[in-house]
Formats: sequence, structure tokens, C-alpha cells
Amino acid sequence: MSKPLNIAYESFSMFFSPAYMQMRLYGNQGPKHYPSPKGVDADYDGNVTFTFYAPDAQSVSVCGTGGAFGSEPIAMTKDSEGNWSVTVQNITPGFHYHYYIVDGTNVSNPQAPYGYGSHGSMNFFEVPDPNDDTYIYRDVDHGTIHMEIFKSSKTGQVKNCWIYTPPSYATDVNRKYPVLYLHHGGGETEACWIWQGKINYIADNLIAEGGCEEMIIVMNNLYDINYDNPGEFLAGDFDSLLTRDCMPFIESRYRVIPDSDMRAIAGLSMGSYHSAQTACNNPGMFGYVGMLSGSFDDRWYRWCDCRDVIANSEIFKRKTKLFYMSVGTDETRLYPQISENMEYLRKSGVPSVYYECPGYHEWTVWRKSIRNFMGLLFK
Repeated sequence: MSKPLNIAYESFSMFFSPAYMQMRLYGNQGPKHYPSPKGVDADYDGNVTFTFYAPDAQSVSVCGTGGAFGSEPIAMTKDSEGNWSVTVQNITPGFHYHYYIVDGTNVSNPQAPYGYGSHGSMNFFEVPDPNDDTYIYRDVDHGTIHMEIFKSSKTGQVKNCWIYTPPSYATDVNRKYPVLYLHHGGGETEACWIWQGKINYIADNLIAEGGCEEMIIVMNNLYDINYDNPGEFLAGDFDSLLTRDCMPFIESRYRVIPDSDMRAIAGLSMGSYHSAQTACNNPGMFGYVGMLSGSFDDRWYRWCDCRDVIANSEIFKRKTKLFYMSVGTDETRLYPQISENMEYLRKSGVPSVYYECPGYHEWTVWRKSIRNFMGLLFK
């Protein structure tokens, strides 16, 4: 067994501390637990052993979804107990989605961590990064994750949001805090920034080291869908859900500072486009706008012309303290678009900051991007 990983690397929504166990009946002695192989066992050198129990299968392989782990199937070998396994060396540190192919069918591994992506449950694994411990569990003061339920005034649907409050929130009861509205990407949910993004550990660690201001973070689901007409890229009127329903709800229940200078909005990929659209459709509402792996170029659907607002809205220019854009250097489609967007912001006179880091369109890049963004907020 390799050196135990930090709990943040393997925790996910189904359980916090993975129990790699099975239960067997032993005659009249009753059931007993015994260890089972980990579905994914990574070490600190980038070596990862994948194991899948399928005693009757004829072939099993493991495959990434693109990005740093690639997308070519890697054949696995079966042992005498029916466990298929393979060790892959030198996998890039960070977060990786993956799946298994059993006799030609794509399946998931019940003994590997699960996340939610591409509108379904997906296995993931983490390779520890010796140069980045911002998103792992540290022995510091920890904030609290809350779950709240409210209703969409437009669709009538009951909605869910998750809220991070910083460590001092529970004790400094007279203090009010700035707020970041943080959004997931396409095919994800309001919980993804917690389980895949590790946003609570990022915030805890930054606050402990003085790397960011203490803040409340609110995470919504972007899909407020009219199911009579769901076939849109921007599925539903999230702008209305956030500004008319969620924000008043949050401001009535949490000690947030209801001022644009103390209010930020950001998201990744599709969520970055949502964030820019909402900020531009409500100029002056958000002092800070963050786009992680996304551009404000026109998409197939929109509710606001971002370019027109950025260039011509005086209140947007006056109230926007920072427009932040980030990208992974391997995001070849987005890279030139974001470069052009940054030049457009500069020429329009909007304060802006650009950040890039090595990586693809995946959580490793978004964690680093949000850490950098949070360090610039509410100064």
C-alpha cells in the first residue's frame, strides 16, 4: 500500500473517508469485513494503479476523457481473484476524470471516487502536486458549508444552493462579509465546486495564510430550465434566478455586505459565460467579475451584449473594480479568444487582470485560477 493520501484527494459526495472494504458471510460466524483493492491508488511520484473487479469479463481497460491523462484506452490484466489492474507511470499532478471499458461497454468503478460532470456521475482520481497544496486539508481553522433551499420565481422550481462561510463567521456574530457568487460549468452541479473544486479548503488555507479576504461563497445550479423549451446552451434564465431570487434570499439570511464593491461573480467554462452575461446585464451590481476558461464572445444564445456594455456602459466601467480572465495554456481553442478579450477590456478602460497556468480545460486549472482570483478580491 502506498503512502496514505491527504483526505482531500479522495473525499467525494458519497463519503468523506473512503472505506475500501467488502463483506462476506463466514458460516455461523456471521458477516465479516475484509479489505478490497482501491479502485485507484496514486502515489506522490505520479504512479497510479487502477484496479477493477470483473471476474467474468474478457477484457478491461481504463481511459481518460482527454486533457492531461489523455483518451487512449490502457489495457488491464486480470489476476486469479478476478481483479483487473494496470499501473501507469508519470501521470501529471492534479485532477483527472476517467472511466473503464469492460467488454466494450463504458462503465464506472464502484471502488474509485465519483464526481459529477458531463451530466452524469464520473470516476476521478487525484495525483498529488508537490508544488501546490492550496486545495488539500490542512490543520487550520475551517469554515462551514451550508445547504439552503429557495424557489425560482420564474419557473416555480425548488432550487438548492451551497454556501461557504469563513471560520470567523460563527464567532464574530456582528461582522458582515463580502460575497462571491461562484458558478460551475456545463454538465455540472452546484456541489461541484465543493467536491471537485475543493473550494472550502482553498478558502480555509488562503484565509489562514492571509492570502485573501474572508468572504462568503455562494454556489448555485445554473439550470433554471423551462422544460417546455430546454434545448439551449444557456438552459434557463439564470440571470433572473440569481438576481431576483437567490441574492435577496442570501442577503436576508446571511451577514453579507449588500454593496457592489463587496460583491463578486465568477464561474468556470459555461459558468464564466453566465457570470459575464449577468454582470453586464446588471451593470454596477458586481464590483468583481471572473471568467475561468471562458470568453465573452457571442455564443448561440445570450441575454446581453457583453461587448457593448464593456465598451459603452459608464456605470459598468465606474463600478467594475476588476474583470479577471484565466486560461490553461493547453486550452488551444480558448487561448487566442481570451487574449483578444483582454485587449478589448484594456481598450475599453475596464480594470482587468489575466492569469494563465499549465493545463487543460479541467479542475486543475480552475482551482489555481480561483485561488489567484480570490487573492485579488475586496481590497
